[in-house]
Amino acid sequence: MANTVSWRPKASEIPTDPGVYRWRDEAGRVLYVGKAKNLRARLSNYFAPLPTLHERTRRMVLTARSVEWTTVGSEIEALQLEYTWIKEFDPPFNVKFRDDKSYPYMAITLGEESPRVMVTRNRKIKGAKYFGPYPKIWAVHDTIDLMIKVFPIRTCSDSSYKRAMQTGKPCFPGQIGKCGGPCSQKVTIAEHRAIVEQFVRFMASYDRRVITELKQRMAASADAMQYEQAARYRDQVGALEAVLEKSAVVLRDSVDLDLFGVAEDELAAAVQLFSVRGGRIRGVRGWVVDKELDISTGDLVEQIVQGQYATSEEPPREVVVPELPEDAEALEQWLSERRGGRGTKLSTAQRGDRAGLARTAAQNAAQALMLYKTKRSADYTTRSAALADIQEALGMTEAPLRMECYDISHLQGTNVVASMVVFEDGLPRKDQYRRYTIAETTDDTDSMYQVLSRRLARLDEDASVPDVPDATSDDVVEGTKPTKRFAYRPQLLIVDGGQPQVQAAKRAMDEAGVHDIALVGIAKRLEELWLPDDDFPVIMPRNSEALFLIQRIRDEAHRFAITHQRTRRKRDVRSQLSEVPGLGPTRVNALLKHFGSVSRLREATAEQIAEVNGVGPATAAAVVTKLAQTPASALTASAASAASAASPASPASPSSAAEPSSPTSTPTSTPTGPVQVPTVSEDGPQRPA
Repeated sequence: MANTVSWRPKASEIPTDPGVYRWRDEAGRVLYVGKAKNLRARLSNYFAPLPTLHERTRRMVLTARSVEWTTVGSEIEALQLEYTWIKEFDPPFNVKFRDDKSYPYMAITLGEESPRVMVTRNRKIKGAKYFGPYPKIWAVHDTIDLMIKVFPIRTCSDSSYKRAMQTGKPCFPGQIGKCGGPCSQKVTIAEHRAIVEQFVRFMASYDRRVITELKQRMAASADAMQYEQAARYRDQVGALEAVLEKSAVVLRDSVDLDLFGVAEDELAAAVQLFSVRGGRIRGVRGWVVDKELDISTGDLVEQIVQGQYATSEEPPREVVVPELPEDAEALEQWLSERRGGRGTKLSTAQRGDRAGLARTAAQNAAQALMLYKTKRSADYTTRSAALADIQEALGMTEAPLRMECYDISHLQGTNVVASMVVFEDGLPRKDQYRRYTIAETTDDTDSMYQVLSRRLARLDEDASVPDVPDATSDDVVEGTKPTKRFAYRPQLLIVDGGQPQVQAAKRAMDEAGVHDIALVGIAKRLEELWLPDDDFPVIMPRNSEALFLIQRIRDEAHRFAITHQRTRRKRDVRSQLSEVPGLGPTRVNALLKHFGSVSRLREATAEQIAEVNGVGPATAAAVVTKLAQTPASALTASAASAASAASPASPASPSSAAEPSSPTSTPTSTPTGPVQVPTVSEDGPQRPA
């Protein structure tokens, strides 16, 4: 393989100015659009030796046949031109936004003679003032119904308004008290305009002084024995209070900001936008982003912010993001220009209420990402197509109707466990999941070899054999009903990891004499598939349902392994402490909750332990003696998890088998985007020659 592409431009030909570049393929189609402070430095990264590039970046470079650039005067101009070209050319390697629905807004048509309040999904009404977005359409209708009790403005359609104004008869909504415009024949156009301005001011600020003034009028009317008028004021106060209650107070009254929460994996990212106005959450919006190239969270945030404010409403005074992009100053300047030069601050939430709101947004994004994955895997036609694509990509003779995936999990080399999850017809079979405990091992590859050897020893077990306890696993099934052992042989075995794990699994299969089952490994982050004895991975298109299905199986195996490991750690630390005379489950929990972790408990003196409610001096001394006799390594591995069972402290995050060779690698819970290798065509995955 050549070190780089033959058509690479000379470095001296590429300017060092800020600018925007476009990659084109043989047919002239734009593949990717990017910007740079220094074009020469940025493009030189793409023309690095091909083996050093991420696989998907390498695929883009090898697919391209030319690169062209345009210099601009500043970073802000580069930002604007990049977004314009992305919208114009829709490059396949740029981030793609998938907004699965348009959100409803409350709109006040200020550009009309008699403005009306309405529910709409159209953000392009000339002269309209928008409030929202709202998560559900009924939420907008409820808010409008409450507001027009206090600020009776027009709600009828344009045709009803024109007919009423021409005939002099009230419009139908006006006859039943649902429209307060001039068409109701109760107010003039000028009087109606003043009420509309009050409506807009309250919705924009949620100023409680309006409620205070209404309460004063109510009291005055009651003192004057005008009880019907006082009752109307009372109802108006209740309506405004209800509007305020629908918008949760999260920050100070003077705070206006948009807060973005992002949850991402190797293939996609879910975004949640919380719009806070006057310290209250005024709107929530979510969408999904498909990732093609390997981009950092900062770059992803930049593209999300650009996409949000390029064509919609102007930015607020502050935009809060999970991570600042590299050129945050240029993005901040661009936001300020979008706001008419009034200035917009780009920041991250570090502490306090904003950090709490950021966590809430991130949790919502994580749930949205999970729901997005679930929806993708629920369709039968999609699953069938995914299985057929897997068969083609891996060169199998039949579709993998039954797939088994294996994952190794440990914490700093201790408490090593493994999981086996089963998918049939693209759906999980939880009654056939298995958990394995590995007593002695040298590294992840040895663990994988042991697990596959134990599984393959039972490969041909007859389905009619009664279910009996499995000596190779403990607490073997996740379901509650007794099940048969293994119904039939799998067509595909998947291991979590790269070439080392695949070779370990292949060795177990060779020793068991199994040659009719396909084997593949999926490497984390890059999401590349490794086959035995292949020098290059199989790369599937990023939007492929087949890759999505394999990723889902891998993630399920990872979840199942970690759940088993944490359960064992909790059980281990309690069993060790329960050996102390006088310590039962309640006192063990009290000790762990008081000290927070086993390591802190080991450091405590007998006097400090005796301060725990229910633990006397003799028991405290026995605990100190017991902990001194137990090696620290036997306890520290389970410290964080055990403490989490007794208190809200966060558990230590265990490792899971990963590529390529480190025995204790940390899982990428929020990985950045993946990459591709050279030999993938637009028609689908291909294996290297």
